Amino acid sequence: MTALGFLYPGHSAEDDYPRIEQLLGSDIRVDLVHTDIGEDAHRVDALRRMGAPERLSAGVEALRLAGAEAVVWACTSGSFVYGWAGAHEQVRSLALAAGMPASSTSFAFVHALGEIGVHRVAVGATYPDDVAELFADFLRTGGATVTGVRPSGIITAAEVGDWGERELFELARRADRADAQALLLPDTALHTVAHLPALEKELGKPVLTANQVTVWEALRLTDRRVNAPALGSLFTREPIVQV
Repeated sequence: MTALGFLYPGHSAEDDYPRIEQLLGSDIRVDLVHTDIGEDAHRVDALRRMGAPERLSAGVEALRLAGAEAVVWACTSGSFVYGWAGAHEQVRSLALAAGMPASSTSFAFVHALGEIGVHRVAVGATYPDDVAELFADFLRTGGATVTGVRPSGIITAAEVGDWGERELFELARRADRADAQALLLPDTALHTVAHLPALEKELGKPVLTANQVTVWEALRLTDRRVNAPALGSLFTREPIVQV
């Protein structure tokens, strides 16, 4: 049994995680601890407070007691708002507090792009313009070419959590670009897991979503590889071997 630990801010789309656990269909356990969200706002100052070390470290003891072998901060905006260096420091502090390998959803996106060998991406963000651009900058620092960013101007995670299939597909269609090799949907408050195969069929390309890549990142940290077609191309492709 491999136990994966996640720190998830508040309550929005956390039901994606037990769904993923079921779809993995193997000896994988997903343990989720909710962190204090503070002010629910897609605003840089609020997001930085949400990802502060003391908020994250408060949840790690429960994950240790559950036997987690790795922990991922399951929040994209609460990590990339620190910038590349700051997000690395956030993960380093989390690993020290938890006593286990650690990462965040922002780095999960970068690593997942390397896994599927994709460089040119489009972004469909629920965030306001300034926050969406910070994510694009983070991806660029990680080596990606961002061909387009489509923000949605949503202020709270609670509102995003209420989005259904119609809103999700509208965002994906608006954000996709013909010159993008993949579409990225970066909000962990957005329910996406039930729709991954349909999204990829609709767009004809890989779709990476926040909760999907977050679990994949935890598997990467524990050196586990699981073939799970219902979770999209990321969970079916062979890794790219650099020569």
